[in-house]
Amino acid sequence: MRWAGPLLCALAVLASVAFGVSTASVEANLGPHAARYAMTTDDTVTVDLGPLGTLEVDSPLPLDLGVRVTVQEIPETFTQVDQAMTLQALSGDLHSYVQLFSDPKATVVVVARAMVLDALGRAVTALAVLVGLWFAGRALLGSSRRSELAAHARAHRRQVWVAATAVVVLVVVVGADGHVVGRPEARPEASPVFDGTALEGARVTGRLAGVIDTYGAQALDAYERNQAFYARADEALAVSWDRTSAQLAQAQDLFGPGAGPVAPERDVQTLVVVSDIHCNTGMAPLITTLVRRSGASVVLDAGDTTMNGTAVEQFCVGAIARAVPSGVDLVTSPGNHDSAETSAMYAKAGATVLEGKVVEVDGLRILGDHDPNETRVGVGTSTAGTESEAQETARLADVACDDDKGVDLLLIHTPWVGDDTLARGCVPAQVSGHLHRQVGPEVVGLGVRYVSSSTAGATLGQPTIGPLHGTAAMTVLHVDRETHRVRDYQLVHVRTNGTVEVSMPQEWPALPVLPPATPPVPGVPALDVPGSSPSADPTGAGQVG
Repeated sequence: MRWAGPLLCALAVLASVAFGVSTASVEANLGPHAARYAMTTDDTVTVDLGPLGTLEVDSPLPLDLGVRVTVQEIPETFTQVDQAMTLQALSGDLHSYVQLFSDPKATVVVVARAMVLDALGRAVTALAVLVGLWFAGRALLGSSRRSELAAHARAHRRQVWVAATAVVVLVVVVGADGHVVGRPEARPEASPVFDGTALEGARVTGRLAGVIDTYGAQALDAYERNQAFYARADEALAVSWDRTSAQLAQAQDLFGPGAGPVAPERDVQTLVVVSDIHCNTGMAPLITTLVRRSGASVVLDAGDTTMNGTAVEQFCVGAIARAVPSGVDLVTSPGNHDSAETSAMYAKAGATVLEGKVVEVDGLRILGDHDPNETRVGVGTSTAGTESEAQETARLADVACDDDKGVDLLLIHTPWVGDDTLARGCVPAQVSGHLHRQVGPEVVGLGVRYVSSSTAGATLGQPTIGPLHGTAAMTVLHVDRETHRVRDYQLVHVRTNGTVEVSMPQEWPALPVLPPATPPVPGVPALDVPGSSPSADPTGAGQVG
């Protein structure tokens, strides 16, 4: 019976894997909704909207595996569908659905990763249970009874193999949800509204069919306008960048590299700055294009990547993380509209989330932290944790000034949180966001501060999802690789009409030069150097915004 051990091991592993895969489930988001994803074996992806009905599409998964998505925010008391209950009530969610279908891969990647981990955990647990039962059974049977059963199995070896094969087939074919693979089921007609889209062939049941037939064209029109706008803007960015680069090269040929604006050279490191994206994933392809065109090695996200820091916004940070090309570092200082939960999701997606310690990224030493405040729609702004804004301001200054190797850049969402650090001369440059308008770069204290405008074109009272309502901004910084000092910067502005303007490189302000130290003279007060203490800010820039 030397074959019995390997056979039982194979059966246990197969049964455990089949159990893990067929019962995997995770909590994630679907557009603006929280939802539960559960694996099935009916070869269909089904979105269950409760009393509204379902949306069904053929599953792309192998082995007739499917997924059932149960949206958890549809009220059970929903009994009718009319103008007030549909278009008016759902219009607030329209942009979130547009966002979802503009970049569905962001949601798919998050859900797929979570499903794999859940299935693996369930399979390991099931295997552990089977192993435990095996050893428990051995102990209960005793050695003499086990010998009798082994002799009986040897006499019926063929029957044992047939039975084992049948068990394996049964476990794989019949899922834990009771659906048999390949079982024919009556399915509704495909909705013509989805023709020509990624959901072509989708089948809709219940009251949801009436909603989609009536208002689906409006949602699709919004989706198509959104896609067309950002595709046009992405092309315009590529053309504008190439035009500016050609003009810069021509100027160098005519006047030499020392004339005019500072030109990027081989010893220069390139960074791309984005800020206040507020879930506008439409800008993701433009971020990709700018990073590739500029040759950037690092992307700095100055915070407020999400709108409200909720769990359903994981696809927002996922889409931005995926927009950064492979091999390029992404560093973020979470803003007041982000949260610990969305920051954790950002980290899982590949971003380096600053947490009050100096990190080295591509040779640059960067300091930053979560914003000390937390802003939620309908609730207002409050302290995110136990630390106040003033306390974080002082702590970051202490960290920067006590660092033996020196800090090259302070990346913090709210500009004035870096006041103490700049005043004490502990960082040469600071990058921030928050104000939704560009400020600087300008000398503040003993350093230079730059406040980026919104990469989402954020405008008061207007949504940040869909075609731009305001000018979206990104910035390219060129940093000297030897000194780690910013040499120049370029502004990238995406207009509301889809056109893009890329500026020529502009010189970064020079750092203040302190007078040489002089020995104290008895009876003569020491000089008070402007900007040498937290209370001294000759520019007044510490109070911007």
